Amino acid sequence: MNRNVIITCAVTGAGETTDKSEQVPVTPQEIADSAIEAAKAGAAIVHCHVRDPNTGKGSRNPDYYEEVVDRIRQKDTQVIINLTAGMGGDLVIGPDESPMDFGEGTDLVGAEERLKHVERIKPEICSLDCGSLNFGDSNEVYISTPEMLREMTQKVRSLGVRPELEVFDTGNLWFAETMIEEGLIDPPFWIQLCLSIPYGTPMDIGILNAMVNRLPAEAEFTSFGLGAMQMPMVAQSVMLGGHVRVGLEDNLYLEKGVLASNADLVNKAVKIIELMGASVQSPDEARETLKLK
Repeated sequence: MNRNVIITCAVTGAGETTDKSEQVPVTPQEIADSAIEAAKAGAAIVHCHVRDPNTGKGSRNPDYYEEVVDRIRQKDTQVIINLTAGMGGDLVIGPDESPMDFGEGTDLVGAEERLKHVERIKPEICSLDCGSLNFGDSNEVYISTPEMLREMTQKVRSLGVRPELEVFDTGNLWFAETMIEEGLIDPPFWIQLCLSIPYGTPMDIGILNAMVNRLPAEAEFTSFGLGAMQMPMVAQSVMLGGHVRVGLEDNLYLEKGVLASNADLVNKAVKIIELMGASVQSPDEARETLKLK
């Protein structure tokens, strides 16, 4: 069991959730304000996507990221900022008779473009999705190739940014291990185990245990589940020696029928952790754990 737990709050994501809850932040100011409230509630790290303020859809616009980060840094908070570098991997395959006629929602760019905002802003952490994935029941595929990932890990290292290795299945973990063995990533290795996203790894404790048992030496892991599985995963991750992630990117509800804010979800995670006899790390304690520069 982990006695000193880092809480990450995934503030908004890029999914189509804004019509399901008014709590989901959309504008840079809303995202920054929600991140700050999550930090006050106990999150040591805030994981941020950005959205187009006019449409609510996920965006790669570096100006939006810069505004979010500037607003957070202007406030009296030491929270660690973790920016996604996963945008720009969406490929919607066309119909059977013309699969190369890519569908609406396709947004596919290379490694350099995916890291433009990271290069400009230099957050302490950015996420790297460690493999491609059939995304749900549609023709959408998320693309993140080994060549792209090797290029991205070298780039973020040169920027002094710690990669958070997003692992959606055991193959992703295998490739993360491969990059570590190749010396592309410096320890400690910050690994996110992502469960219950169709069709990666199902919410299965046996599979989670197997993934934890495969983690390389000098790894620190965190994990999450979607929807109603978010809080059970908090307890399970702590029991297995890991850290936790909560937030509106992954779950909109505090309990059945009750919409949550990010701060609400962080507060609930804090209570679970403390009831288990563990404590929550401050941002500076998390910096020490992850050896952030």
